[in-house]
Amino acid sequence: MKKFDVTSILFGVLLSIIALYFMLRPSTATSAPTSTISIVKIGNLSWDQTEMTIADVKTFADATGFVSQAEKNGGGLSYEGGFVKKPGWTWKTPYGVPAKSAEPATHLNQSEAASVCRFYGKRLPTDAEWTAAAFLEQRDNPPPAYSKDQRYPFPGGFTPETSHCLSGCGDYQGVAPAGALNRGTGHVLTGTTKPGVNGLLDMGGNVWEWTATERNGGFITRGASWWYGPERQKESDVESKAGEIAVVYIGFRCVS
Repeated sequence: MKKFDVTSILFGVLLSIIALYFMLRPSTATSAPTSTISIVKIGNLSWDQTEMTIADVKTFADATGFVSQAEKNGGGLSYEGGFVKKPGWTWKTPYGVPAKSAEPATHLNQSEAASVCRFYGKRLPTDAEWTAAAFLEQRDNPPPAYSKDQRYPFPGGFTPETSHCLSGCGDYQGVAPAGALNRGTGHVLTGTTKPGVNGLLDMGGNVWEWTATERNGGFITRGASWWYGPERQKESDVESKAGEIAVVYIGFRCVS
């Protein structure tokens, strides 16, 4: 009768245990890069407190070699009795001149916005998520101007005073150079305005925000911008735009 080699059997068992360990141990994959934007927890979601900044898009572009469609086209769009291409207007230079790092990133289409969010381990919010965060106060102990479970007509509360818009909002001055626009003063720096519902900034006004929700062949954008008055900020105003459009007054924020 053939004898069993106990040493060989034990060695084989040891190799199996080692292999199983490496198969089941937690992944050591590199974590997502860290955004510079403050986070606000609302329900089970973590929201960027402000709109996506030029600084964070630059980090994304430097790491990935990203070149936006607006850059490839020679410039993004503005509205002057119809959409017109503005040479040299891109996320880096929203009004044709170098921008500050804290300005909201615009001139990015919906898929480009989604890509930036994914780079940071996040995503664009759905329309339902966006409206819940913008209009329904969910903090357990909100500041005196807000009440838990209260639904507000504006992302800033009962009035649009916290927001920056064409007229009828707070007293904010946009950063666009004189003569660059035929209407309004452009966006303000992120973090400039006062917090609104749930402590978020600029859910109303400043720049429109892309969502992940499709509608009428495009994607819903929310919150209005410096181009419009406060009536466009309301929950009933459901605007959709072609996903490939890159415009000076459309930006975005991310959730996770």
